[in-house]
Amino acid sequence: MKQVTISNDFITLVVLDYGAIIQKLLLKNHKGDYENLVVGFNFPNDYLEDHTCLGACVGRYAGRISQGKFNLDRQDYHLYSEKGIHLHGGKNGFHTKYWTFEEVQYGNNPFIKLSYLSKHLEEGYPGNLKVTVTYQLMDSALRIVHEATTDRTTVVNLTNHSYFKFDDSGTVDDYRLQLNCSRYAEANENLLPTGKLIDVVQTDHDFLIEKPIGEVRLDSVMAIDPQSQVAAKVQSPKSKITMEVVTNQPALIVYMPPDFPAICLETQNFPDAPNQTHFPNSVLRPGEKYRNASEYRFTRPSVPQRYSWS
Repeated sequence: MKQVTISNDFITLVVLDYGAIIQKLLLKNHKGDYENLVVGFNFPNDYLEDHTCLGACVGRYAGRISQGKFNLDRQDYHLYSEKGIHLHGGKNGFHTKYWTFEEVQYGNNPFIKLSYLSKHLEEGYPGNLKVTVTYQLMDSALRIVHEATTDRTTVVNLTNHSYFKFDDSGTVDDYRLQLNCSRYAEANENLLPTGKLIDVVQTDHDFLIEKPIGEVRLDSVMAIDPQSQVAAKVQSPKSKITMEVVTNQPALIVYMPPDFPAICLETQNFPDAPNQTHFPNSVLRPGEKYRNASEYRFTRPSVPQRYSWS
């Protein structure tokens, strides 16, 4: 595996070519010490045995697709499924691929750009899909931009699957969470969307006003309110670290794993959009460009806020 590190005055970022994985995201404190904000392995080869997509780029379609297939331009495309579910791009999704480091800049607003070519009918998807992901440090923010083009009509949905952890507690119960999401996608017992969006009020999904997570454990598709500049905010009262999530995507997957204390906030399109015609369009055609632009903005008492969004 290859590993690249970039840094600025506030953040150090370590990225692997395998899975385009964010291995470490280190935020500097007032003493000059660094705290890792993502769950990961110290040894890169350990990721070869990981089945939780730690820090990886997920695709060609992040989330679940039902029926083991989708229909596009009157043709069925069959996908690898387990128990009727196609998850995170299939048996060998983008998180298991070796990407190419295309460009690295170490100057102002340093960035790492990686690329991957997903060939026609890889995991059942049509089209040769050229994908790039760019990780860029902008003051105390991490900007992640996924882009893709295709030579045949296809579907695409990319996201980063980092698990965030902001202190050394053994639980996220005390984390304070706010989700600017008035609705969530109803799901069946296999976590496949039914197609119906439910109001969050008087449900476990109601984090419209910031509050402790408590005993709630979500694995849910949240519909981001279009008028919201910030999709989500989470803070550790212990470390005083706060993260805000800003994105151009319509949905936020909020996931708290059962086996370790962390929270995923995955910006993306709705799962199963290829089979749910009233969900936002996931189709990419030749001549078009897919773009998921998201920022994870970090603050703590010693770190100033200086952001720009475009």
